Parts: sequence; structure tokens; C-alpha cells
Amino acid sequence: MKRRRRGKVKKGTLKQILLITDGCSNKGEDPSMVAALIAQQGIAVNVIGVLEDDQSEQPIGLEEVEEVALAGEGVSQIVYQQALSQTVQTVTKQAMTQTLQGVVNQELKQILGPNQTMESLPPEQRGEVMEVVEDLGETSNVEVLVLVDTSASMQNKLPTVKEALIDLSISMNARIGKNKFAIYTFPGKRKALNKVIDWTNKLDSISSVFPKLTSGGITPTGPALKEAMHQFGKMKLTRSMNRNDESIEEAGF
Repeated sequence: MKRRRRGKVKKGTLKQILLITDGCSNKGEDPSMVAALIAQQGIAVNVIGVLEDDQSEQPIGLEEVEEVALAGEGVSQIVYQQALSQTVQTVTKQAMTQTLQGVVNQELKQILGPNQTMESLPPEQRGEVMEVVEDLGETSNVEVLVLVDTSASMQNKLPTVKEALIDLSISMNARIGKNKFAIYTFPGKRKALNKVIDWTNKLDSISSVFPKLTSGGITPTGPALKEAMHQFGKMKLTRSMNRNDESIEEAGF
């Protein structure tokens, strides 16, 4: 049984947007509606809400964190600043597992019928399927676009965010599958996003390029998410153009 499922499930590429913020959006489209649109494109939207280490109560603005992740079929977590690094890694991996479980459930329905899911299997068979999910989590290709809120209230949290993303790169590159990262901040000076690092397989250069200053008080989360979604399409177009260029060179033109 294990071998049959392993042959059936397609690896593909797991695509995620990881939004790191400390407050609610206050400009542009509803971010939950944008997140739902993104999920329809096969991209999970995960959200981490960051609290101050000495903050005793969760601000009202962070209620949006769970709503956006739920609409985006992703994972959400509210975390104190000091625990951010571990949380970024955990949320990223949880989202991968959640996505893969959804894929496997679809495969089970095709193989065993419309009413079959992982949860409905006998314990032994469920364990075998989870082994497949864990294996795919290590071997599937992953694309993560990190979207960081750099509005005024995030200023003192940015050094912690930077360290958390470096740790994420190290942990993800221990996987067998290929990784691609991109980092964008919002709000941008003249547009929704500010590109920090274009698509790369490592975040080694983050220390030198991560923003030291914030952009202001507004938080246009909805427009930023929409523009982040478009970056996946741009990367696919760039890859296609590069392959075409290589084919032309091989043909001797």
C-alpha cells in the first residue's frame, strides 16, 4: 500500500506566502478576501503576528492574523518577539504538511472513493500515509515569499525578524528538496511592495540588505498580498525565458 501511494502522489512545488506583521491593515482591499484569491492559485498564505516581549494583552489588530490565514488556507500563530525564530520555522513546516495532507486526501479519494480521507483510514494505514507526507515534506520543492510589515510599530522588531529569516534559510536548506526564497516589505515608497531579496535558494545576503528604517504608519496588507501573489507568476515567466535563451544558445543562434 505504501508503495502504491508513493507512486501516485505527485511532488510538485509547495508555494507559500509568509506574512509577518504586528497589526491590522488600514488601507486598500480586505486582506482576507485577497488571501482567499491567492489560495485559489495554489499558494498558501501563512501569517505570524508579533507581540512585544513585555506585552501582556493581544491587541485588537492581531485578530486579523487568524482570519487571513484561514482564508488563505494556511497556518497562523501569535508569538512574542523572543520566540519568533522558532515560530517562523514551525509555521513554514506546518503549512507544508497541511498542504501535503490535502494533496494526499485528494489522491485517496481518487484511489479509494469520494468518502475516504486520511482520518478515515485504519491506524496502521494512516501511519503509512503520514510517512509518505513526511517524506514529501523533505523532498518536495518549496517556494516561500516572505512579506514583512515595516510600518512604524514594527521598527524595533525588524532585527529579530532578520535573524528569524536567516535561521529559516539554514533549516530549510537542510532538506533534500530545492528551496526558493524571496523577501518583500510593505508599504513601499511608491508602490505596495519593496523588494529586498529576489528569488534565491539562500538568504545569506539578508544581513546587508534588510531594511534598517521603517516606511511609515500605514499598513496596506491587502494590496501587498495581491502584489506578492504576482511575484510567483513573474518568477515562472523568468524561468521560461531563461530556458528559451538556453535552447537558442544550444542551437547555435
